[in-house]
Amino acid sequence: MDFQRIIKLAKKSCPYIQSTSVSHLRNLSTLKASEVPGLKTTGNALIGMARTCPVFGKALNESEKRDKKKFSSSAKCPHQATPKLNATVAPEISVTCPKFSSNAYPTPVAFNNTSKSFDYEGFYENEINKKHQDKSYRYFNNINRLAAEFPLAHTVKGLQDKVTVWCSNDYLGMSKHPEVVNAMKETLDIYGAGAGGTRNICGNAQLHLSLEKEVSLLHNKQSSLVFSSCFVANDATLSTLASKLPNCVIFSDSSNHASMIQGIRNSRAKKMIFRHNDIVHLESLLKSVDINVPKIIAFESVYSMCGSVGCIKEIIALAKKYKAITFLDEVHAVGMYGKSGAGVAEYIDEMKDIDIISGTLGKAYGVVGGYISGSAGLVDMIRSYAPGFIFTTSLPPAIMAGAITSIRHLRNSEVERSMQQLHTRKLKDKLNLMGIPVVPNPSHIVPVLVGNALEAKEISDELLNRFKIYVQSINYPTVSVGEERLRITPTPGHDEVHMEKLVDSLETIWRERNLNRVEDWKVMGGRAGVGSPDSQPLDQLVKKEDLCFYENVVNYKEISSSSSVYSMEVESVYNTCSVF
Repeated sequence: MDFQRIIKLAKKSCPYIQSTSVSHLRNLSTLKASEVPGLKTTGNALIGMARTCPVFGKALNESEKRDKKKFSSSAKCPHQATPKLNATVAPEISVTCPKFSSNAYPTPVAFNNTSKSFDYEGFYENEINKKHQDKSYRYFNNINRLAAEFPLAHTVKGLQDKVTVWCSNDYLGMSKHPEVVNAMKETLDIYGAGAGGTRNICGNAQLHLSLEKEVSLLHNKQSSLVFSSCFVANDATLSTLASKLPNCVIFSDSSNHASMIQGIRNSRAKKMIFRHNDIVHLESLLKSVDINVPKIIAFESVYSMCGSVGCIKEIIALAKKYKAITFLDEVHAVGMYGKSGAGVAEYIDEMKDIDIISGTLGKAYGVVGGYISGSAGLVDMIRSYAPGFIFTTSLPPAIMAGAITSIRHLRNSEVERSMQQLHTRKLKDKLNLMGIPVVPNPSHIVPVLVGNALEAKEISDELLNRFKIYVQSINYPTVSVGEERLRITPTPGHDEVHMEKLVDSLETIWRERNLNRVEDWKVMGGRAGVGSPDSQPLDQLVKKEDLCFYENVVNYKEISSSSSVYSMEVESVYNTCSVF
């Protein structure tokens, strides 16, 4: 008997079915009538319920007598006639029961009832308690950055309580750059606040296309695609690509960002994790897979919590040897490295050999959003298949305008990234002289090792409340247990006064708390690269001579005057170059 057809027809006329959930009906269809309290029939419980109906009960009885899979009935509802049903063409049923009483039908049966219902709120509390117990609970400080006084911000107390921000990913201060802000203001007046929809429904404007063209020019790729964030870009691209490639295997660096891990997990493709920057281990894994099987090697250029730089050249060589494609996350490098700010791959002249580059608009470029850049075919496939792109409202026009302006500015101005590099060198030197443990790395990140979750949080609070300095502590799971740290990021706007105050404050805290310095970590065998027996001094990735770009820039003072923060700094950078 065609029960699904009966249910479909019955839903149009039966008050019981209309008022009962699909899941409850499904449960009934799997039970015997004898298992349901109040039913005195045999056979299937759902059919047993139908037998209690004055209309469908008679119809079922007549159908069973004829022993055919047809349903027709001349049974009369007490209030209105029911039309006959043909087995091949299902007519509309307009049966209504205006005098229907809920007492006329059995009460829906509750399944799996227990004496005590599930305690949802208790579950939430227990999960949060776990976070508190292992010291991984995340606290969110109320920090309101002040554009006109960058890198200053005010706390929840208001303008009377200003602090210096030393942990922002707005690495170059572009979020307050006059050119960027003015472009966004003008666009806001013309096009309003929102995009109006997804890219395929009203949310695809010329600014989106212009931004994607700008990104393609930046990375010298055929095509690009903009997402609401780089988390979404990484997740959507890796999950879509790896799920589409037949029998794909993904090789992922063990220190990859959570967005890449999520994308790999969502793809359900086979994954093989290689030790961070361990090329020998990566090759051993590649050798274990058929050379003709599609392969993706996913890694980053700058790993933001330790500051290490990916082995781009070596990974490209392996990808060519074992016929894999490369997916390079340049999130913490775009705007920061290279002649035009395209990232580390550009700086080391390897960008052309990277198959897919992902980047962000929310760090060095100072706005928000993410993107991928690659071949026209790859980008069009992701555009056509990735749910994370298709079903998300697109970024607003003002954001697009700000991003375009920021990218163009940093393609032509090396002032900001050169100053950031100089300030990073200076801060690392000062901390190293005092023995304050900086995790060694060649990038613009300054991670200060603490080694204890609770203490890292307390130091962060003390810097904020006592010294008016905001540096967020970084604990598990972002970093390994025992490698908790403070992550410091200098910017062009941090002058000598800011730096001296930070260094003096850290020295005071380290002395008063008797915290481990570099020599102490050496005695303990080292940790996170600090004091390790086999550790070697690391030079900065960007060579000093590459910071001297100003000899041929006649209007460097004019460039600096576009931002009051930079006006006094740029000339000192220009003069400093002469001694390198």
